[in-house]
Amino acid sequence: MADDLIDVVIADDQELVRTGFEMILDAQPGIRVVGVARDGVECVELARRLRPAVVLADIRMPRMDGLEVTRTLAGEPPGESATNVVVITTFDQDDYVRDALRFGACGFLLKDAPPALLVEAVRAASRGDALVSPAVTVRLLRGLRHRADGEERQEAAGLSGRETDIARLVAVGRTNQEIAEELFLSLSSVKTYLARVQAKVEVRNRVEIAAWAWENGVVTSRDRRP
Repeated sequence: MADDLIDVVIADDQELVRTGFEMILDAQPGIRVVGVARDGVECVELARRLRPAVVLADIRMPRMDGLEVTRTLAGEPPGESATNVVVITTFDQDDYVRDALRFGACGFLLKDAPPALLVEAVRAASRGDALVSPAVTVRLLRGLRHRADGEERQEAAGLSGRETDIARLVAVGRTNQEIAEELFLSLSSVKTYLARVQAKVEVRNRVEIAAWAWENGVVTSRDRRP
């Protein structure tokens, strides 16, 4: 049914990128591209008019860059008109990506990402279960400065031991299925714990849980994948 479709707006100043993403997503069941934009201003206009479930926005665009797009569309308080924005980036843009995270981006995607990862990012964002890609997010989040001892910070947030385990695994890029297998939990239990962590550390999505864990020293060296 049309009501079940995930509507997507793509914003990138490179025509090949826009066309490629559009072809990949339109070929997927349950996903349709409802608009494409060549710059940030056009992206915001389309998003406000079409109200897509997900916006894919390149960080570097004319007139309005992806940071301002993210701040504008994703910065609304939860429950209001905030839009799920997945940022399109390259490996040399870590500073930009950190800013996008602070502005409310719910995922990051490399321009040369395989089609399956693009589709996964869109589906995850539409569920509010943001994609944390080990190839991008873990690398940049490692650079966040630890503000205090991890044990002190998790205690201050009121996290239980299990909730801390969940936050730590999210921060190093584990999927819900991987977390469930590693901790011998059901998928529904993992989702319940994620919701509790999100509420306790007062963040909006999965990516911000990861940022909180890295920034507050919750992740240890043994948690990190090569």
